[in-house]
Amino acid sequence: MTDDRSYPWVPVVAAVIRRDDGHVLLARRPRGAHAGLWEFPGGKVEPGEAPEAALARELQEELGIKVEVGEALLTVKHRYPHIAVRMTAYACRLVSGEPRGLHGQQVLWARPDELLSFPMPEADVPIARRVQRDRG
Repeated sequence: MTDDRSYPWVPVVAAVIRRDDGHVLLARRPRGAHAGLWEFPGGKVEPGEAPEAALARELQEELGIKVEVGEALLTVKHRYPHIAVRMTAYACRLVSGEPRGLHGQQVLWARPDELLSFPMPEADVPIARRVQRDRG
């Protein structure tokens, strides 16, 4: 068995995209690690890539949307059995497109007060709590 502490921290980015009515975008992983769980959309930062650029790229590739990446809201470090992630969540504004799962994932707009009712990977939970706290 591999010791999970041997995994390097992988930089990951996530988007907190709010509609005018306050609802927040979530995506459901269709397969692989965390299949079936809901998350804030995003992905891995490639070597040499700025986190904000990675987030814009991932959202275009996965959901067919263009966003304006705003301020970093928080960074979460979490070790899973298969990977250790350092995930930074950014406030994003939808510029164009309607989110749709281009790789088989479901998407939905959730009220901030219902975010924690969706099963999520552990690293997404502190982001959901932050969104609920900041909704005011």
